[in-house]
Amino acid sequence: MAIIRSISGLRATTDELTKELVQSYAAAFATYVPTGPIVIGRDGRPSGSWMEEVIIETLLKHGHDVISLGIAPTPTVQLETEHSLAVGGISITASHNPSEWNGMKFLHAGGVFLNGVENREFWSILDGASHQNDSGTVGILTCLENVEQRHISHVFQSLHQLGIDSSEHVLTAVVDAVNASGSTYVPALLQAMNCNGISLYCDQTGVFPHTPEPISENLGDLMNAVKHNKADVGIAVDPDADRLVLIDELGNPIGEEKTIALCVKAIIEIASPKIVHGDLAVNLSTSLMSEIIARNAGWNVHRTPVGEINVVEAMKTNACIIGGEGSGGVILPSCHYGRDSLVGIALILSLMKHTQKPLSVLSAELPSTTMIKGKMQWTGSAQEVFQSIEQYYQSSCHEIRHDDGLWLRFSEGWIHVRTSNTEPILRFIVEHTSKSEAEQQVGILTELLKSKLAQ
Repeated sequence: MAIIRSISGLRATTDELTKELVQSYAAAFATYVPTGPIVIGRDGRPSGSWMEEVIIETLLKHGHDVISLGIAPTPTVQLETEHSLAVGGISITASHNPSEWNGMKFLHAGGVFLNGVENREFWSILDGASHQNDSGTVGILTCLENVEQRHISHVFQSLHQLGIDSSEHVLTAVVDAVNASGSTYVPALLQAMNCNGISLYCDQTGVFPHTPEPISENLGDLMNAVKHNKADVGIAVDPDADRLVLIDELGNPIGEEKTIALCVKAIIEIASPKIVHGDLAVNLSTSLMSEIIARNAGWNVHRTPVGEINVVEAMKTNACIIGGEGSGGVILPSCHYGRDSLVGIALILSLMKHTQKPLSVLSAELPSTTMIKGKMQWTGSAQEVFQSIEQYYQSSCHEIRHDDGLWLRFSEGWIHVRTSNTEPILRFIVEHTSKSEAEQQVGILTELLKSKLAQ
């Protein structure tokens, strides 16, 4: 029913995801990257099995050696690409989309998603005919072993560089990996951290037990399992395990926005020696919590347009210690430049172990803010509505940005309005340190949007 091409790669419903379509993308990528090996992995969806075969066959025919990881998280594909001689990588995944979707994420040699310029070059090859010819030589397929342990070792090494070592304090965690790529990786990390791991949905069949996006309304079973097992924490990851969401010891979801905030808190509070001057990068839609924690510690904060590649590029430019997105994505450059749930788990469990505070207490210690999200049906250009909103708030806001829709910054809050890349809607987010102020701004913003829609 749908095929979506974006900066995040290819995503399509399985009825549209034909062998020919997959071959065309794989062949174009084989032409786009230089000669050399390409790393591939898949998130475990059943449709990923035949896609993997097609992609491997296509890459080999184009003369590329292929390093296959089998079922593996996207961050593992990123890490293996970055820390090897690979010229690129492909993760076979549709991220948090339901099972009737699958797709491909493309990485350059640094293990990072292609940026806007790189994607345009890739797409020009895809839309041309130059990628149809085989190279005349056939590549070699290598299936890597011990990938899981290598990923975990990189996580531990990155924390050690920050002076964060796991204490012997034992925690119990319930894991919901939606039976996908995190099914063995997360429990193995817990074991390595001297934690008791209880697997809820970790059979690696790729058959999702519930809607796979790790948001509160989809995690009822995990909440109940935490309470039933008297666990310290519930851990939820999406199918390709780049996003992390947590349930506290009371069985309450703390919210995906708190994942990156707790990781920043961990580095600031337990890194040794203490990092006095650091840099953090988050996108424009990420909560103020991380920013407030960082600025209170004397750090610099950099805001970027939405999109992992935008955060990564800002992190590289500013030598950031940590970065991420409010959807539950944590990026730690000392491990690799990609959102990684294993990194987030290791940081937050280390914080819990060192402080010996329950997750509910650590969550309550974060800065208090109110974030309200909404959306409205919208077709056509959004520039007029952006101009109307900007004009209304111009005298009261401290900063105005146009690099990702419209972003307005106030002394204790912000507003972000942007169009969807996949649906005919406008999305808006309002956040403020005052709940009443946030609700008031949502009311004003909604009226402004309705008035423009009525014209």
